[in-house]
Amino acid sequence: MWTLFKKEVSSFLSSLIGYIVIIVFLLINGLFLWVFQMDSNILIFGYANIDGLFTIAPFVFLFLIPAITMRMFAEEKKTGTIEQLFTQPLTDMQIILAKYLAGVILVIISLLPTLIYFFSVYQLGLPPGNIDQGGMWGSYIGLIFLGAAFVAIGLFSSSLTDNQITSFVIAVVLSSFIYIGFEFIWSLNLFGNLDLLIRSLGISAHYSSISRGVIDTRDIIYFFSVIVLFILLTRFILARRKWA
Repeated sequence: MWTLFKKEVSSFLSSLIGYIVIIVFLLINGLFLWVFQMDSNILIFGYANIDGLFTIAPFVFLFLIPAITMRMFAEEKKTGTIEQLFTQPLTDMQIILAKYLAGVILVIISLLPTLIYFFSVYQLGLPPGNIDQGGMWGSYIGLIFLGAAFVAIGLFSSSLTDNQITSFVIAVVLSSFIYIGFEFIWSLNLFGNLDLLIRSLGISAHYSSISRGVIDTRDIIYFFSVIVLFILLTRFILARRKWA
């Protein structure tokens, strides 16, 4: 399992697309935080925080993470190496978890350079260090959970097809709906007392909760539930080959 995990990570980091994805993620966030004349611009906003990062990053993740996961099973199916993979002394779940953990690690690697933004704002504060570190670290934890959920969705999408572009599109649509779809339905006020329940089904509400710096057990359980659900769905899709 760990051999496959290391293979997935090294395969991504040794390819040009891996670095392009990470650079694009940092570039987009950097432009919104430091260049574009918007409320998210730290210099314009005038406060020592990087809240703009945690507002923008989830939407960048909607495209970044599908780009990371789209090849994980789709490429294996297209090249025919998936049969060889399943002949290895690994269970389906071990294969899925190895690829999933590799995806999560790649998300964390993408986030690490953003600590430069934190260090910059830390130094720019008056006095230096005048930044809400509790809220910031809570937001980073929220981003990691968000990314981990998107990886699980992307992995499931990749198991559905042998076409990487199709996998990418499915992952973007599914992730977008689960992130903001329920929020949109809730805003319509169509279901009365059920509106809050509908909102709680979406990732956005739980991500916002963690981003306030309060780690609520309900939010943690929610993210783990989404991750487990899509990992089990991926296992179900891959198990169908045994029924054919």
